[in-house]
Amino acid sequence: MKTYLIKDSILVNEGRQYAGDILIKNGRIEKIASSIDTKEKTEEINGSGLHVLPGVIDDQVHFREPGLTHKATIYTEAKAAVAGGVTSFMEMPNTQPPAFTQELLENKYVIGANSSLANYSFYMGTSNTNTDEVLRTNEKKKDVCGVKIFMGSSTGNLLVDNPLTLDAVFAGSELLIATHCEDEQIIKHNLAEIKKRKAKLEPSDHPIIRNEEGCFESSFRAIQFAKKHNSRLHILHITTEKELQLFTNLVPLQDKRITAEVCVHHLHFTSDDYARYGNLIKCNPAIKSPNNKEALWKALLDDRLDVIATDHAPHSWEEKQEDYEHAHAGLPLVQHPLLLMLYYVQQGRISLEKVVEKMSHAVADCFQVAERGYLREGYFADLALVDLQKSQTVQKNNLYYKCGWSPLEGFTFPATVTHTFVNGHLAYGNGVFDESQKGMRLRFNR
Repeated sequence: MKTYLIKDSILVNEGRQYAGDILIKNGRIEKIASSIDTKEKTEEINGSGLHVLPGVIDDQVHFREPGLTHKATIYTEAKAAVAGGVTSFMEMPNTQPPAFTQELLENKYVIGANSSLANYSFYMGTSNTNTDEVLRTNEKKKDVCGVKIFMGSSTGNLLVDNPLTLDAVFAGSELLIATHCEDEQIIKHNLAEIKKRKAKLEPSDHPIIRNEEGCFESSFRAIQFAKKHNSRLHILHITTEKELQLFTNLVPLQDKRITAEVCVHHLHFTSDDYARYGNLIKCNPAIKSPNNKEALWKALLDDRLDVIATDHAPHSWEEKQEDYEHAHAGLPLVQHPLLLMLYYVQQGRISLEKVVEKMSHAVADCFQVAERGYLREGYFADLALVDLQKSQTVQKNNLYYKCGWSPLEGFTFPATVTHTFVNGHLAYGNGVFDESQKGMRLRFNR
């Protein structure tokens, strides 16, 4: 592997910004100092004017492989992630077939090893009937990110609504349990009621059908199971002001047994945006009214919300052009979460240090990711270099998603990701990919 020396950059790490150099050797951060001179043969990168951040760890993505590869593949979406400074991802089990057995789960790791430019982990999937298989994941707690439960917003075997199954998984899992929380009965009731009043539903009806109450009731239920069994619970994509009363900032993250995630699109869009974007921002849980967005920002900044993710969920353009009831729910986002948050840094909404905390440090701490998420000597060299003075506009010709579209098209970010290192490998530099080295399977300190 090449040895790299990043000179004269601004490092952003553990609540500080400071000038320094970074020496990368054998895939890891060899040295961090105010100035590094070495007689070793190195490839030097001029970091003047650049900020060096720990690579983003996205704890919730849907890369669609196997089985739904007309939407995306692990190869295409990991490449898009790396272009945006995302160096590691954790991918969901709702593929075809779903990751309901240990064999199917390991098959995804094989695909990742062969094709992913970023580091990877995959959640074990839960159904109403595979509890024994789910609990076998305890044997792999050092190399599987967690167990995923769809407590709403899914169909077929992916929806887990049997209380006995839920109780058994919460009681027996030694891994983090990640939940999608929406109450399916409330959703069905709301849908039936709105259909009595309207012959044709519209995207703006989405947050009425998938409302605040449905989210709160399901999140509350998950927390009850977790408290009963002292489970390690992580509730994904919080969207409502009401749910925020369920979480605390009085306990350090490392000691929390119940944590929460917010996604970039829920920090960016509101229900007012359905008029412009329609089904393009249809997702589950729904993007809701502006007061919820404001509450999410407040909770993110005061640490009731622990991490920022994308819930990257691509669909083909044709699947999003269906009428509201048939249009698929989900947004492609993994190429731009860091840039979107850097926009909010420019707007004065959040500090650069807080962005790094919520997208790198806290994710590593929350999941106990080994040797990643920080700029530390001895850690894997997963780095994103950004130019905060170089703007970039989202256009079709600079998207790497297989689906070929983004709800952010036409949006101009105030910054650009110039380089992305994955395990010390310069996977992306100034618009050019080097795919000669793949990412690694994430390991966990459990």
